[in-house]
Order: sequence, then C-alpha cells, then structure tokens
Amino acid sequence: MDAIWTEMYEAAKAVLNPRRISDYVTAGEVGAAIRSKSGKIYTGVCIDTCSTLGICAERNAVFQMISAGEQEIDRVLCILPDGSNGAPCGACRELMVQLMPGKYHDIEIMLDYASGKTITLGEITPEWWIK
Repeated sequence: MDAIWTEMYEAAKAVLNPRRISDYVTAGEVGAAIRSKSGKIYTGVCIDTCSTLGICAERNAVFQMISAGEQEIDRVLCILPDGSNGAPCGACRELMVQLMPGKYHDIEIMLDYASGKTITLGEITPEWWIK
C-alpha cells in the first residue's frame, strides 16, 4: 500500500468526532478523505438528522473539494464507526458519477485499509445510467 492511502487514512481519522449536536442531529461518526486529481486531500464527516437532511462523510468531503475549486476525484477512503472501511453508498456513488461522467470508472476506493484492498468505482458501479 502506498503512502497516499496512509495519509488519507490519517486525515479521515483526524476528523472522526462522534457527537450529538442536538436532539435531532448527530455528527462525526464516519470520517472520509477524498484525494483530488491535483493531489490535495479533502475531508468530511457524516451528519445525520431525523428527517433525511443529513449528508454522508464522502459527499461532505466532495463538497469541500468543490468549494475549493476542484472537481476531479482520484481516491476515496472512509472510516466507519467500528474503525473499518467500506464502499460509498448509492447516493455518494451517484454524485461521483455525475461529477465525472466518462471518467468516474477509475476512481480508487479503499475497501479495507488493514489488508490494503481497493476497488474502482467502475467495478462497483458497472452498469450505471451514465456511461
């Protein structure tokens, strides 16, 4: 596994901070790091609400990247509440596909940091409505 994944893992871990914001909102149970094509790493945390107004950590990180003026993703890593990693949900995949139509297939995703297992967005999103 290369040093970039380690840097991303540490960045995502640094923003983990599970907390209750109010009776209706929790945040920080999942942390994510997105590496843009320029090599910069953006982070985000999940924000959960009782009325589906929340956001996944990956999309939060993507929006941070977009806010900074970038729009191409190279790699994605998230840390789940139990410390493991996993693939982005359907909504996160959909955003990445729409953000990079024709180029999303090569986005690398860390599935299991402990073993170094990665997969591409194209492999887990093979027959999407956007080619």
